[in-house]
Amino acid sequence: MGEFLEDIKTKNAAGANPPTAGIFVVYDLPDRDCAALASNGEFLISDGGVEKYKAYIDSIREQVEKYSDTQIILVIGDLANLVTNLNVQKCANAQDAYLECTNYALTQLNLPNVAMYLDAGASHSPLYASVYKNASSPAAVRGLATNVANYNAFSIDSCPSYTQGSTVCDEKTYINNFAPQLKSRNGNQPTGQSQWGDWCNVKNTGFGVRPTTDTGDELVDAFVWVKPGGESDGTSDTSAERYDAHCGYADALTPAPEAGTWFQVRTLRITLTLPCKMGLGLSDKEAGAFGLVMYGSAGSLGKCHNDLPLFNKEIL
Repeated sequence: MGEFLEDIKTKNAAGANPPTAGIFVVYDLPDRDCAALASNGEFLISDGGVEKYKAYIDSIREQVEKYSDTQIILVIGDLANLVTNLNVQKCANAQDAYLECTNYALTQLNLPNVAMYLDAGASHSPLYASVYKNASSPAAVRGLATNVANYNAFSIDSCPSYTQGSTVCDEKTYINNFAPQLKSRNGNQPTGQSQWGDWCNVKNTGFGVRPTTDTGDELVDAFVWVKPGGESDGTSDTSAERYDAHCGYADALTPAPEAGTWFQVRTLRITLTLPCKMGLGLSDKEAGAFGLVMYGSAGSLGKCHNDLPLFNKEIL
């Protein structure tokens, strides 16, 4: 975090216009991601996880105070498990720790150069006003972050079949049901999801609107790509300790590496949606600037690609 903030400070001192802000996800609650296996956390409640999390928050506060002249945006996760997954015993057992730790984070990081957003899941998650109130939100909390690690559209005319009859199937509708929010990981539509709750390395997904504060909705502060698109959501190796069944579903791209590691083939696929969104036909050289490195490619990437079954398998 300190390295990124130092770089931001240097760019701002050199006259960055507009000034650059740092965006960070505070995502290490004890027994984190309590209903999943691929991305569950490093801190365990049974092994002093609450105190370790508080020390983690203290270390973040030190950096925030050190770079007090830099605007910092923090997304605090992940309370949504307390409304969607309390039927899972591990999540039920973690409820008190989640609330205690989140309150500690919000209190300690309530600093003048900070804007905080609580991770509220995505538009298929219920509203959780009671959980938000239990967090005793201080002044630095601006609202909620939604769709941070999912694939929903911001606004869509008709709901895809996999949304299972819900009339609240996009983030704009969800957002306009409650307070000012930050929207994230806006996605290319439709996805290849078989079920709305399928989340792991889903096929036919791609980057949506580029990050901007021009959202067209007064309740939405910004569209932001928070979770790096190149990260794997979880391994498809059934023998792996952190294998989650969602990563082996028919709508998951396989073979996939461990969660959080670089997934080159998926990165290539989701990035190929960028020319469509920007209205550009990119040459191979221009595509390289977007992080696409291909073997034996020719021509342009001006057409929209939702899936690439015939794409050259030899990708550098």
